[in-house]
Amino acid sequence: MKHMKAEANNIFTRPQTKWSLGAGMQGDIVISSRLRLARNLKNIPFPHRLNEAGQKEVLNAVSSAIPNLEKKTKRSYFYMTLAELTSLQRKMLVEKHLISPQFAQSRIDSALAIRQDEAVSIMVNEEDHLRIQCLLPAFSLEDAWKTANDVDDALAGKLEFAFDEQLGYLTACPTNLGTGLRASAMLHLPALVMSKKADSIFSSLPKLGLTVRGIYGEGTSAIGNLFQVSNEITLGRSEEDIIIHLQSVVMQLVEQERQARRIIQKEYDVLLYDNIWRAYGILSQARSLDAQEMMERLSLLRLGLDLGIFAGITHNKINELMIAGQDAFLQSANNGESNPQKLNWERAALVRKTLSETMEVK
Repeated sequence: MKHMKAEANNIFTRPQTKWSLGAGMQGDIVISSRLRLARNLKNIPFPHRLNEAGQKEVLNAVSSAIPNLEKKTKRSYFYMTLAELTSLQRKMLVEKHLISPQFAQSRIDSALAIRQDEAVSIMVNEEDHLRIQCLLPAFSLEDAWKTANDVDDALAGKLEFAFDEQLGYLTACPTNLGTGLRASAMLHLPALVMSKKADSIFSSLPKLGLTVRGIYGEGTSAIGNLFQVSNEITLGRSEEDIIIHLQSVVMQLVEQERQARRIIQKEYDVLLYDNIWRAYGILSQARSLDAQEMMERLSLLRLGLDLGIFAGITHNKINELMIAGQDAFLQSANNGESNPQKLNWERAALVRKTLSETMEVK
């Protein structure tokens, strides 16, 4: 196990991460797939009821289990306590979707293990003792489940998890009882938004046991037409059933988005192309961009790429811009600069440079 040394510094210098690679099944619409498992250690209170000694007991137990995880999975991990990280570094991990916004603000003794390729992150003393997350590019829920399950099995070889024969895995929040599994897919749905069909579709998802969240999960808003669709029910269903059900609904959403794209291309051809070209014009020429405008314009740029209007730039590069153009990464790249206006200038400069190096306009 590698503690936070020189090798781990790449996590905070490179905006690329495993999920941002972009290639994979339905990769034009499904940005990423995530599996998250909630686990707690037997006979130890949940994190919100832990005293300082209990917090350290959990940290020590998990830290001692990481070598077995590395041995069983043949993968290396970086292990770091949250106390080792600056506020800026925590925000960068949120921007890469490696930790939750709530975990970044944690005031108790917490820690984080990140697999070397950043596909897996394990939050220790978040809402539960462990939050095991696997985040992969495109539509890859089955691969994410296999990876998360392997990590879970390896940790269970050294840790005894709180489990009840009737209730399943015991969790701090009752909504996670049972499997403790939350599966989700991040979808880019600009055509459904433009055609004003998104709200009605999303309102029907709770009836199917699913929910829609924003770009950084629970309690966050959707930006750039990106929506996270995940299961709500964890009790009374197997992990396989949850994943199969989510896969089916995601494929329906993908098909509805494709159909909506065909319709708006046919009915709003000039207006659609004008909006896409305006987005490109702003991104390629603007001298100041805030994060929200960047995300909204990148959404249209991505749509233009999918419709064959642009070439050269890739989904991978757009995903990378979505990370590198966020405030914390910009601050880190500019010696901690935190002035909002200067960050907007730097963001615009980064986007202009990237487009000039990659874009091919037809």
